Amino acid sequence: MKIGFAGLGVMGAPMAGHLQRAGHAVTGFNRSPAKALAWAEGAGGQAAATVAEAAAGAELFILCVGNDEDVRSVVGEALPHLAAAAVIVDHTTTSAAVAREMAALAATSGRSFLDAPVSGGQAGAERGQLSVMVGGDAAALETARPALEAYSKAIRHMGPAGAGQLTKMVNQIAIAGVVQGLAEAVHFAQQAGLDTDAVYEAVSQGAAQSWQMDNRWKTAAKGEFEFGFAVDWMRKDLGLVLDEARRNGSTLALTALVDQFYAEVQAMGGSRWDTSSLTARLQDRATRGSGRSGAL
Repeated sequence: MKIGFAGLGVMGAPMAGHLQRAGHAVTGFNRSPAKALAWAEGAGGQAAATVAEAAAGAELFILCVGNDEDVRSVVGEALPHLAAAAVIVDHTTTSAAVAREMAALAATSGRSFLDAPVSGGQAGAERGQLSVMVGGDAAALETARPALEAYSKAIRHMGPAGAGQLTKMVNQIAIAGVVQGLAEAVHFAQQAGLDTDAVYEAVSQGAAQSWQMDNRWKTAAKGEFEFGFAVDWMRKDLGLVLDEARRNGSTLALTALVDQFYAEVQAMGGSRWDTSSLTARLQDRATRGSGRSGAL
C-alpha cells in the first residue's frame, strides 16, 4: 500500500519501519525534520517536509502524535490530499470525543477514520508486538489490517468511533493500579530488608505475577527508571481517563489517587522516568521519614 505516516518518535519510527520492511511504500513526516530524514535513511522510506506531502495520494494514512489538538491539526492537513476512500488510522492516545469528531470529519469526504491506540510500549513497537484496540468502521479496519499486522500481535475491533480510545482508558486504569501495587511491594520488601531478587523469584510464579512484575520489578528495585512509558505520558492518559469518568459517572478512586502520586514524581524531577518510578516516590518519603506504616 501507499502509506503516509505522521509522527516518527519512539513509537512511530519503529512502526513505520516495520511497514516499509513489509513491502509498503511509506512516506514519513515528523515535526522535527531531522527525525524524518534519519528514519528514511535507516528504514529505506521517504521523508516528507509537510503532512500534506506525506498524505499525497496515500491509501492509508497513519498517525502517532501527541494529543487531541495534534490529531485535529494533522488530520485536517492530510484529508484533502489523501486518495479517494483512504483510511486514516490514529495510534495516538486521545479523548473518545476527538475520535468521534475525526471520524465524522473524514466521512464528509468519503474517507474513514479509525481510532486505534496501542499497548506494548516502545519495546512492543520495536519488536512488532503491539496490541491494537480499534474503534470505527469494521470494513475500514479490514482494509487497514494487513498493514497493521506488520507491527501488531493482536488487533481487536471494539465498536464504533471512540471505542478504541475508551478501551485504551480501561488499559491505563488497570496499569495504574498494578504499577502502584508493584511499587508498594518492592518498597515493602526493601524496607523489610529482604533480597528483592529472591522475593521476585518467589512471588512471580504465583497469583502476583504480571507483565509489570516481570518487566519492571528488578529495575524498580535498583532505582532504574530511564526507559519505558514516561510519567508525563501516563499523566496525560490518566487525565483523559478521569475526564471521561466524570462524563460517564464512573468512580475511579484508585486511578485518581495514583494520578496524584505521579504528580509527586513529576515534582521530584521524574517527568521522563518510566511509570515504575512510583517506587522512587515511596523511597523518597521513607528517606524523609514520612513512609511509615499506612502512609500514602
